[in-house]
Amino acid sequence: MDLSTATTKLQALRRDMTGHTDRDDERRILDLLEGATSEELNFLLSNVDLVRLLSDLDDRLVGPDHHTALLDLLCKRRAAELSLPVRASLATALQKGATRAQAERRLRDLFLGLKGRELTGFKNLLEAGGEYHDLHKLVFDDVDDVAVRAELLAHFQREAQAFPSGENKVLSDIDDTFFANWVDPRYPKKTVYPGVLAFYQELDRGPGIIPGRAGDLVFVSARPQDPLGLIENATLDSLSKRGVPLAVMLSGSFFYLLGNTRIAQKKFENFEQYARLFPEYGFVFVGDSGQGDVEFGARMRAALPQAVRAVFIHDVVATPQPKRDEWRAKHVFFFDTYVGAAVDAFHAGVISRDGVDRIAAAATESLAAITFPAPAQRQAREAELARALALAQALPRAMKLP
Repeated sequence: MDLSTATTKLQALRRDMTGHTDRDDERRILDLLEGATSEELNFLLSNVDLVRLLSDLDDRLVGPDHHTALLDLLCKRRAAELSLPVRASLATALQKGATRAQAERRLRDLFLGLKGRELTGFKNLLEAGGEYHDLHKLVFDDVDDVAVRAELLAHFQREAQAFPSGENKVLSDIDDTFFANWVDPRYPKKTVYPGVLAFYQELDRGPGIIPGRAGDLVFVSARPQDPLGLIENATLDSLSKRGVPLAVMLSGSFFYLLGNTRIAQKKFENFEQYARLFPEYGFVFVGDSGQGDVEFGARMRAALPQAVRAVFIHDVVATPQPKRDEWRAKHVFFFDTYVGAAVDAFHAGVISRDGVDRIAAAATESLAAITFPAPAQRQAREAELARALALAQALPRAMKLP
């Protein structure tokens, strides 16, 4: 690509998009995009506001249907030339605002034009924006046409059967799982649990020598979603400030906010939908014993026993050992520290032995930096961690995967 020529075309495109865009401006925009080479087309679409571009071109009661022509150009005739990031940006632009029937059909075209690993990559890019306009919202909220949604989900399932990922999506609760914020009195409020970030990272990395694709962390929360996504975006921002990399969030609702059974029900409905979006993946869930997560994890395992590899429950209500043992037989592992969770995760075959060591080191360092209100509280947590570290150190250096 001649960068000078491409830059000149970009300047012309931006000039025609400035201020009011009349039909002559619109025609020039269409001609410019139509005549661009594949490299130039990707360059142009990567460097303009796609939401603005889509809104600038109109269909008229009397006159040319430039908006329809633009969608046909980008989503059908030249879609195969678009890079996955540009295709994902275009899909997000179509998703924002009111997603009308024509946009839904063009979104369908963008998905159906991809297969196998490319489709998985495209779906993951739509999840990587760090805000509430994600794949789950697109398919189950923005797409209103039941037939279009069914086409998308059927396509995902067919491609998953032909090209299974072999990796896991890591699903996690937030309160009393990621940080102390509800029932757990053992740590100061808002304390990020020692080792939890490393635990997420190792679950995402997987048990193999070659790390899996990074970025498969999804938070499943009872926190309600508002129409503008303000609560969800604020929660994602709060997680980011506490060290969480880009993540996806499946929110609850105000109706399901009270009662553990209702909370578990909403989380399960979200999980069922999410599993249909990514049927090529396995799943691991991390929750706590204080707010419906045990019930939710058990339902996950019962619904998809082959796909849900393990459930880890941070115990904040002192569950008796016999009850823990009953759950362990069902692949639902209760733990007190994230080093203890790492030991169980190693036995379950979802993290590596070296991953256990990395989690142990991170948890030890993190605990040392926490300010406790009383020396006895620190001593209790250090003793708790020491017991888990002894179990981790006793693990064999290699283990056959299930």
